[in-house]
Amino acid sequence: MYGIRCGYMIKRILLSVFLLQLAVLLFVPSLYAQTPGENLTLKISVNGPGGQLWSYWGHIALVIENKRTGDNRFYDYGLFSFRNTDFFYNFAFGRLWFSCGDSPAESNIANYISINRGVKIYTLDVPPENRVKVRNFVEDNVLPENSEYFYHHFWDNCSTRIRDIIDLATDGQFKEKYGEAPGRFTLRQHVRRHTWFNPPADWFLNFLMGQDIDKPLTVWDEMFLPSEVGKRIAEFMYTGPDGVSHPLVTDVEVVYQAVGRSEVRETPRMQWPRQLAFGIAIALLLGFFYFLQTKSRVGYILVGMSHSIIGLFFGIVSLALYFMSLFTDHDYTYHNMNMIFASPLLLAAVPLGIKYAFPPFLKAREQADFLLRLLWMLVVLGIFVSMLLKLLPWFWQANLVDQMLMLPIALVFAFEPLGFRELLGRVFWRWF
Repeated sequence: MYGIRCGYMIKRILLSVFLLQLAVLLFVPSLYAQTPGENLTLKISVNGPGGQLWSYWGHIALVIENKRTGDNRFYDYGLFSFRNTDFFYNFAFGRLWFSCGDSPAESNIANYISINRGVKIYTLDVPPENRVKVRNFVEDNVLPENSEYFYHHFWDNCSTRIRDIIDLATDGQFKEKYGEAPGRFTLRQHVRRHTWFNPPADWFLNFLMGQDIDKPLTVWDEMFLPSEVGKRIAEFMYTGPDGVSHPLVTDVEVVYQAVGRSEVRETPRMQWPRQLAFGIAIALLLGFFYFLQTKSRVGYILVGMSHSIIGLFFGIVSLALYFMSLFTDHDYTYHNMNMIFASPLLLAAVPLGIKYAFPPFLKAREQADFLLRLLWMLVVLGIFVSMLLKLLPWFWQANLVDQMLMLPIALVFAFEPLGFRELLGRVFWRWF
């Protein structure tokens, strides 16, 4: 009888343990979902630039700390993977699919520190009910069916998504203050504040960007950059439910300061004088090559190969510009005045330059010389036309950098004085 009672008690104990485990599995997640706002802390993690081109503009994420569970989550709206299906095809055509997700905050912050990227944490002070609203919003965002979104470099990215969350946390007061406030710079100027230290990338991106990004911005628009979000939330005051004005940020912690990275400039650097100086330096070198033609056959080879190399470079970047402007969704390349003087036709300088350097017969060099000069004359004409067009109110692209680089080079190739008059004389005599 005693053994039967013991067995019965053991079964009841085991059943109770099972039911307790079942309750934990079923109700603990819901307890987390119903955590009062007083137990939640909202933080913004602004991370500095990295070494890869796509990370030059920094990164940003929302951090939610839960005092009850001890869980700190890092909500990231800038997730992408090169392994995604058709990633490079979609990237080429401007169809960039990004996603948002959450992961432990400590490991994310440690990763940024390990790759020498600055980390600055802003602690927000918003009403408890708004903290819950933000938590519910981002938890809904990271669900698989909601996590992906169509990324845009300027209008919908990791930073604008966090900006919008801050507006949600302040009941629309954030956008109310900054939505119409005039910004400091254009999109082009903001981009170049971050790329100035890498001249090739700086020039190429500037070359691709059309006149649409030279329009005036609002402060709200400028927050496509993480650093601009940090700047604005640090100064922002909002009116709480008590009718009293409160600072949005109560604490700013510099977790890590990057070592040896180029700083982001406060103002964009005037770049066209440097590009003009570089263009003149190349033009002087080309002039020296033309001078060598009067002394040695080597000069012809140097001039011809210069045509080919420079034509190949400008032809490839022009081809990229035409492709992106006409056939892709990269709308920041649209309405680009560089297309007037920078054409894929410059690729014709490659075979013509080779023909000039190594002519298969006597008159081949003369033919190549004539066509090359005509090609570069079109560039010169296009540059001057694009400059004159900016006198009209419909054209305002800030492309002086591109014009000043190409103009001295094209002038020498088209009108090199040692051979231009002689060529004109031969052509005039033969044709007329």
